[in-house]
Amino acid sequence: QEGAMENTTCIITFFLTGFEEMDNERYFYFVCTFLGYLMILFSNLLLILVIVKERSLHEPMYIFICNLACNGLYGTIAFFPKMMADLLYKVQTISCVGCLFQTFCLHTYAVCELSSLAVMAYDRYVSICNPLRYSSIMTQTKIYKLLVVAWGYPIVIFTINFSLTLRLPLCGSVIGKVYCDNWSLVKLSCVDITLNSIYGLFTTVALVVPPLLLIAVSYFKTSKVCIRASKKDRGKAMQTLVPHMVTLANYVITILFEVLQHRFDMSKLPHIVRVLISVQFLIVPPLLNPLIYGLRIQEIKKKIAKLFQARRITPT
Repeated sequence: QEGAMENTTCIITFFLTGFEEMDNERYFYFVCTFLGYLMILFSNLLLILVIVKERSLHEPMYIFICNLACNGLYGTIAFFPKMMADLLYKVQTISCVGCLFQTFCLHTYAVCELSSLAVMAYDRYVSICNPLRYSSIMTQTKIYKLLVVAWGYPIVIFTINFSLTLRLPLCGSVIGKVYCDNWSLVKLSCVDITLNSIYGLFTTVALVVPPLLLIAVSYFKTSKVCIRASKKDRGKAMQTLVPHMVTLANYVITILFEVLQHRFDMSKLPHIVRVLISVQFLIVPPLLNPLIYGLRIQEIKKKIAKLFQARRITPT
């Protein structure tokens, strides 16, 4: 075991074998990935630009939507460029530092997405259930505190888990996916990983249960108020609530795909299907979130239309 541990210090490159069986259609997948990444960049940057530029959108709800778009860009930047580069090479490798960096970014993106959705659910709860006190509750200071918690809490919890992974001596260098993730690195260890498994379970509970409880309670209380409200008020409330619920469902479903990939044997599925399942949480939320908010929330839709109309005006 001591010899194996000494050898692990020499592992400076990991091999990503998730690209196997994709050789014949590699350029097709590259084009699809490139176009998807362009759409994600354009839609999220446009949403951020409109919210930052229009002072009328400097309200809590739109600030939290902007935060969600920023998180989506953060996650995709750590995945898409490397993915596209790998599709152009016959052998897919990643340096040890690059693998650790990608692992940290992708995991923190995923957990910050859920905590951001929890903060947005709380904001909608205050807006609909306490409309007269909304301005006094959701102050500028309160918004900043919520954003710090949405990013700080999950990053701190995962960093402790990640530090346990960094201490492990690794005996292998093959990762059977198209990107690096924490559990794949843990499974390459030469030593007992019981501590990592126990803390990994604790991390999952600590990162998932509190945000989901906050979301569930917020939506439950908000739904009760909507049911009792008049038809007109109910319509206004649902107009802002529906995009958040669709975004949450979108995120939960894509994360569920990744959990199923880890927990169950999916070797009978076609290889490309397994790859798509493993990257759903990195593609679908950042791609659909700007479309959901841009199309469902009237104020954002109006400002986007106004921006493009201004671009088309020419001097006479």
